[in-house]
Amino acid sequence: MPLALYTFGLFRTPADDPANDGFYALNDLVFDEVDTAPGFIARSGYAMDDGTTPWGSEVYPPFYQERGDGWSPATLSLWEDLESILAFTYGGLHKTAVKRGSEWFQDGAWPPLVLWWHKTQPAYPTWAEGVERYMRLHTHGPTATAFSFKTAFTLDGKPLQVDSQRVRALKRDLS
Repeated sequence: MPLALYTFGLFRTPADDPANDGFYALNDLVFDEVDTAPGFIARSGYAMDDGTTPWGSEVYPPFYQERGDGWSPATLSLWEDLESILAFTYGGLHKTAVKRGSEWFQDGAWPPLVLWWHKTQPAYPTWAEGVERYMRLHTHGPTATAFSFKTAFTLDGKPLQVDSQRVRALKRDLS
């Protein structure tokens, strides 16, 4: 059963502000890296881009602030397991982006991401489902239907123990 991941952030400044140039310089490189990451299955495209197909209409959580740019950084993807997501998130180029995130993104009282086991195969999760799960995590905290890296669950709702050695091995594969 694949693990779905929805991420959301708000730029500190409008999207086209030069303050975000570092984000854009890394963005396509990070997407290239994720496309070949161990454990990665697929990711949604964006309506405004050529290439991968969007998984439904793009929607955002209520925290989204329209500033005339019409979008906010968000991703929706499927993975084989939590260790693969953790290795990608905290390894390779994405690790560099995470370390610099405070330069580009607002600190908010909202979670940066939500995870859930995607049970409706072969269909992909939709952006709307990602936002629904995201808001469930924000409102109710981690549960078996919407959880975080820190508090994750197995398919049968038990606490998930991360295999740290596997995460380290997978991170080496990204280097």
